[in-house]
Amino acid sequence: MPPAPAHVHLETRRLVLRELRPADLAAVHAWAADPEVVRYEPWGPNTPEQTAEYLKRSLAARGEEPRSLFELGFVLKETEGLIGAGGLRIRSREHSEADIGYTLRRDAWGRGYATEAAGALVELGLRLGLHRIWATCHVDNLRSARVLEKLGMRREGRLRENVLQRGVWRDSYLYAVVAGDPGLPSVVVAASIPGGALSGP
Repeated sequence: MPPAPAHVHLETRRLVLRELRPADLAAVHAWAADPEVVRYEPWGPNTPEQTAEYLKRSLAARGEEPRSLFELGFVLKETEGLIGAGGLRIRSREHSEADIGYTLRRDAWGRGYATEAAGALVELGLRLGLHRIWATCHVDNLRSARVLEKLGMRREGRLRENVLQRGVWRDSYLYAVVAGDPGLPSVVVAASIPGGALSGP
């Protein structure tokens, strides 16, 4: 794999995916503290301290060498408002694999934004030279499962009781894509990273 960049900026038709900033704290906490938003997540609802710690880790990851965590904010071009965030996490450089995750505030659901954002995260991973990108979702989270399937990710199985969620063990579906899989949709319309590690499609 080539060196991981310290700065990422991606654009889809309706969204900008950019590095998180300290000023994003209030916007991030608004959805991280929402019980309905985190209903299927193993974390949350967050306290202000927990959200601040998440943002601190996300910002610190930019300076790590090699960088393995890319947490990006999802900005709606139309309003310039932050509507969610998500990440690409390199789990193994030796095996060239990473996973993705994403969260959107409630008023942004049902409009296809999650598909655009998650698709951009997958494309980021492939452009960085990763071979395999995977994601999991709660078996009852049908919205998230549909997003992953729209991206061309294949359901590889059901992980039994792999997550302890607020004191209860629950199952997850495992989805994945590998470089060269046919029919992967492209959602990135522009991408920039200082030094030219990424370019437009």
